[in-house]
Amino acid sequence: MKITINNQIREVQEGLTVLEACKTIGINVPTLCYLKDVSTNASCGVCVVEVKGARSLLRSCITPVFEGMEITTNSQRVMESRKVNVELLMANHPQDCLICDRNQNCELQQLTFDLGIDKKRFVRTRKEYVHEDKTSLSLIRDPEKCILCGRCVAVCSEMQTVKAIDFSGRGLKTKISTFFDLGLGMVACTNCGQCALVCPTAAITERSEVNEVWKALHNPEKVVLVQTAPAIRIGIGEAMGMPNGSLVTGQMVAGLRRLGFDKVFDTNFTADLTIIEEGNELINRIKNGGVLPMITSCSPGWIKFIEHFFPQSLKHLSSCKSPQQMFGAIAKTYYAEKTGIDPRNIVVVSVMPCTAKKFEARRPEMDGAFHYWKDKMNLTQESYFYDVDAVLTTRELARMFKENGSDFSHLPQEQFDSPLGTSTGAAVLFGATGGVMEAALRTAYEVFTGLTLPNIDFNAVRGMVGIKEAEIDLNGTKIKVAVAHTLKNARILMEQIEAGTSPYTFIEVMTCPGGCLGGGGQPIPTNADIRKKRAESIYLEDFKKVIRKSHENPEIQYLYDHFLVEPLGDKSHHLLHTAYTER
Repeated sequence: MKITINNQIREVQEGLTVLEACKTIGINVPTLCYLKDVSTNASCGVCVVEVKGARSLLRSCITPVFEGMEITTNSQRVMESRKVNVELLMANHPQDCLICDRNQNCELQQLTFDLGIDKKRFVRTRKEYVHEDKTSLSLIRDPEKCILCGRCVAVCSEMQTVKAIDFSGRGLKTKISTFFDLGLGMVACTNCGQCALVCPTAAITERSEVNEVWKALHNPEKVVLVQTAPAIRIGIGEAMGMPNGSLVTGQMVAGLRRLGFDKVFDTNFTADLTIIEEGNELINRIKNGGVLPMITSCSPGWIKFIEHFFPQSLKHLSSCKSPQQMFGAIAKTYYAEKTGIDPRNIVVVSVMPCTAKKFEARRPEMDGAFHYWKDKMNLTQESYFYDVDAVLTTRELARMFKENGSDFSHLPQEQFDSPLGTSTGAAVLFGATGGVMEAALRTAYEVFTGLTLPNIDFNAVRGMVGIKEAEIDLNGTKIKVAVAHTLKNARILMEQIEAGTSPYTFIEVMTCPGGCLGGGGQPIPTNADIRKKRAESIYLEDFKKVIRKSHENPEIQYLYDHFLVEPLGDKSHHLLHTAYTER
């Protein structure tokens, strides 16, 4: 259809909003509450435009175009209205930009600059000051920095179907809150961090552990080991100013060494280990009439979701710990024995794309290494330690690199340390939705059939479709599998299970859109286009690996021969497996 924008006649596709139409022809209309695929509640009034014949300014994010429409995006009336709307938001917003967590990456700060606002004209209308919510192990909420855009509410309700937060109060008392103001740590929050990822300011951020990690690194009595998740190598480059999806594995390793870590290891090592344990668990359930479908348990946000909303189906979860937690247990037992280091002096730091990993590291059942040593070393409760000591998000690691003066463009390509840094292509797939499934099938097929897999690429479980399914022929034994990302899609599969209609044998669930590469701790912004580029890098890393099947990892084979003995064995049971609980 033909419309007129700023006195220019243009052809645009039917069904677009004014905002979308303007974007297609290169006109940028500023927005604040709007976020594609997440929020369209039109609350901020920043995207207003003039439309001929309309009595008032219209919000372009929700106004559809029509034939012959005449739009003005830059009139004096429009520009003054946008400016006033932002100034009213500023009246109640703290002026601590220099020390704010989102300094230089804040949409309100950028919009203030873009609109030419150079002073605070209006007085504060919010009477009382609201304290921070620090009840969560993963996230911190600062209501003072909230601009009531509603993005966090939308992503929690619509993408994740959790509804841990919502609007409460009316008028000047309106705020984003939890049930009875109990705080995120006291309600059915899954710690996924998608709210922090879409927040335009610093009203929701991850609970930083940067200072604790610096303290450990500067302590000469501690041996500080770092593990990096698959999605970090395609996220940290973005946070350091490189193009979206940059694959910077070697530079990341070099940068971590320069931060002072004693050993730079890879969570991919224990991703391979997870596949061995989980693949054997699946085969055992198929052959011996175990509970099916079996569901992966690598995503801590998903685990907390099922504990809250589908506790009667916990028996469907794999008993395997996540690769992060397996790494901590192996580092403080096998590696400690191998090197002769007192496990009490080992500090395990995880770098994860996920805010929920912070919560997972403090689950009471994640202390297998302590119980392994308890009797051997006569440890008391005063010596208690978790398997993983600290968890950094991609964003936190970027802050540490910047504090340390690291310039990624000048860092060399370096290799992970051995033995806990050796991994296969299958392991890196854990970073993308469908990756755990594909890695598991590569191993399960060969272990189950005794045959060599003719084609190791399972394209049917790749891609960004919300729920993907495939049928796998294990040399005559056919199984159906499903892959879901986001908790909204997980809920669909869980409702099938509880209704007794699920046709699947094995299900992978990832909490975040796109899987871990779209995790709540990843660089901001993260959107569909960026997730796609990150996924391409994940599959490239897998393709470049010499070994692409977890069970062919030589260091994993050595680990079983000299320590674990066998998959699902006694040591594996105590160190690598766990159980979850109703919440």
